[in-house]
Amino acid sequence: MRFGGLVFLLLLACIYLTLAQGSYEDCCLKYAKFVPKKIYRMAAAYRLQETDGGCNIPAIVFTLRRGRMFCADPSHRWAVDLIKRINSRKHLKKQMRQG
Repeated sequence: MRFGGLVFLLLLACIYLTLAQGSYEDCCLKYAKFVPKKIYRMAAAYRLQETDGGCNIPAIVFTLRRGRMFCADPSHRWAVDLIKRINSRKHLKKQMRQG
């Protein structure tokens, strides 16, 4: 019976470590300080990173047209402007599809 309990605890520890490792894969660890205009035009989407769970810094994660990503500080003006630009492009595309 002791051996079965030990195996169970070992299995539980392995599952816990596997789940903990998966939560850190998609977090920003630092911010981009400067983004060239070319990259600025290629930004296609964004998502907000919260400081809950395994992510230590708040960030805006921008995705470029070809799938590459970079992180920005949400307090920087250029990051907020880029969010507005992406939202307006999405709004225009939606209007063009409807009208």
